[in-house]
Amino acid sequence: MAAKRAEQQVVVEATPHACFAALTDYERIAGWQSTVKSCKVVSRDRDGRGREVDWKIDAKVRSVSYRLEYSYEEPHWIGCRYVDGDVEDLDAEYIFEDRGDGTTLATFSLRVEPGTWLPGKVVDMLNDQVMKRSLEDLKRHVESD
Repeated sequence: MAAKRAEQQVVVEATPHACFAALTDYERIAGWQSTVKSCKVVSRDRDGRGREVDWKIDAKVRSVSYRLEYSYEEPHWIGCRYVDGDVEDLDAEYIFEDRGDGTTLATFSLRVEPGTWLPGKVVDMLNDQVMKRSLEDLKRHVESD
């Protein structure tokens, strides 16, 4: 089964640090990320950030659960790789670029191998409804603080 790749971007009226802090506050993320049903930190790195995190996501087609292992370059990059769960493989990253005018270009890149065939329309819907909504939720959350 071929991996599916997608990327979404949004300009956020906040610093890279604010974007980074929001997305690494795993205990509160389900309260403002509309596709997140639950999120639980399983282990932490030496800086207290989530190292392994369990997720349950509403992917519109069905709920998907998985565990990801995170790496960080604070405040500009969050990367993760698949550990276990309902898909065959997954890795993703958020990049936060300071635009020098008080805004940040937030980029979300995802590569997922679902382990089962998905029609192109379903892949497009996941890209639009899950990834795009994730960035829109980040923008709304960070800009409202």
